[in-house]
Amino acid sequence: MYGPYGRGAAAVLTTALAVLLLVLLPAPAAAAEEGPGWTVRPAGGGSAGRDVRPYAYLEGVPDSVLQDRISVTNPARTPLTVRLRGDGRAGPWLRFAARTVTVPARTRADVPFALALPGNATPGDLAGEIVATAGGGAERRVPVRVRVGGPVLAALTVEDVEVSGGTVRYALVNRGNTPLRPRLAVRADGVFGVLLDRPERPLPLELAPGRRVELTEPWPDAPALDSVTVRLRVAAEGGARGEGVASA
Repeated sequence: MYGPYGRGAAAVLTTALAVLLLVLLPAPAAAAEEGPGWTVRPAGGGSAGRDVRPYAYLEGVPDSVLQDRISVTNPARTPLTVRLRGDGRAGPWLRFAARTVTVPARTRADVPFALALPGNATPGDLAGEIVATAGGGAERRVPVRVRVGGPVLAALTVEDVEVSGGTVRYALVNRGNTPLRPRLAVRADGVFGVLLDRPERPLPLELAPGRRVELTEPWPDAPALDSVTVRLRVAAEGGARGEGVASA
């Protein structure tokens, strides 16, 4: 079984494991002078800490496997064993050549890892962390920033509009693949003209892709006897627009 990411991810991780066994390097003298403190950081950037990368950066399209390495440095005189896991939004997609790594005394281990982007990954930026935990619970964290490529689709619909008891009820649905912060305008027309005209305003929410939310708009002075048509218009970044209409 290869899991949800298929043979490609499995092959990458198998190769990475082979590399892990070959990249144990003597720690530099500067690291040995740091005392008992161990470190975890993105691999590369100079052995003495110059030009150290502040985070691991990965970029790719959905249904791809991205690779990088972290360096675990043990300046102490005894071996260090750490356990690795992913955290944050990108955490579930992180895969490690080995989840438990033992680093000999005064040694640096470069540990490969992979990030398997699922086919339904939303284009845009997201973040996560690699968490290394040693005996006694001490933790070190490496930020991971991910940019998912691909076309961004902004689409928003207004559904199930109804007017009842001085309240306009409706639902907003994000039909695209990017988060949206909708803005709403409300207008109601009766037999003799405009009864309600509320200009566009931002709603206090962010709609994730595929999310549906049911909302209400108060209208305490709605006419009891007039025939009205209520029109809700929504807009969001990326050109997303939608409209819903109800009669009462």
